[in-house]
Amino acid sequence: MAPARLSPRGLAAAAAAFTIWGLFPVYLHPLGAVPALQVIAHRVTWSCLFLLAWMLARGELGRLSATLTRPPLLARLTLTALLISCNWLVYVWSVTHGHIVDTSLGYYINPLVNVVLGVVVLRERLNRAQWTAVALAALAVLYLALLAGRPPWIAGALALSFSLYGLLRKVISVDALPGLATETLLLMPLAVAYLGWCQAAGSGALTQQGPTVAVLLIGSGLVTAIPLFLFAFGARALPYSTVGVLQYIAPSLQLLCGVLLYHESFGTALAAGFALLWAALLIYAVDGWRRTRTALRAAPV
Repeated sequence: MAPARLSPRGLAAAAAAFTIWGLFPVYLHPLGAVPALQVIAHRVTWSCLFLLAWMLARGELGRLSATLTRPPLLARLTLTALLISCNWLVYVWSVTHGHIVDTSLGYYINPLVNVVLGVVVLRERLNRAQWTAVALAALAVLYLALLAGRPPWIAGALALSFSLYGLLRKVISVDALPGLATETLLLMPLAVAYLGWCQAAGSGALTQQGPTVAVLLIGSGLVTAIPLFLFAFGARALPYSTVGVLQYIAPSLQLLCGVLLYHESFGTALAAGFALLWAALLIYAVDGWRRTRTALRAAPV
């Protein structure tokens, strides 16, 4: 597979996706009393309904039918659906249980995994600045793990699941919108069955925890589908190493939310580890910015 060229539209889409994800703790925090699995089931259900309505309005349901009638493609999208649902579950649980800083670490690690996958699987090449950034980030992750005295399981689970999801969505031969609609459609029967069981048991948050929670649960479909669509589009239009640069937007915003808005612990020792990550980000981002400018200048008008 030839490495993807830098695309202005892909760059804008991916940047917007990571900005939305970076601010997602603000949306999820009022749902702290709702079990994480219920939140995920609502995200799947409402995002699926939103995507189907969107495709119907655009006259594109035929593209979804074409995807559903291709068994090999359906098998690959089942795998990506499972990966993204695992990522959602870990993330929602972490945010609603006071581990927003840990989630930011996970998405700081994510570009490291992307770089490894990009080099090993997609045969992308890194320059000296990128390798320097990767080495600094790896050192920071090791330091933070030693500081915590335990494996960073939240960070590791988020980074691995999302990196694998992004890689598979990049190489699967399906457009962003029908691919995402298929993923949510595959998960929807399980989600609806679980929500029905919760309602029957009297623990359904949609009707038991007030109108604000109900609106947020229903709205989770929009805030789930839109950035995923933007990410899927951007990941297919950009080199995977460039996606790694942009992914630093989300953890930076998450870290600010955790520390400034929700007052999670962030002492001097922890800040030192994150400072190494920020140094890596600066090197990587400046290099990516220079390459983007060069590519845009070379693009036909």
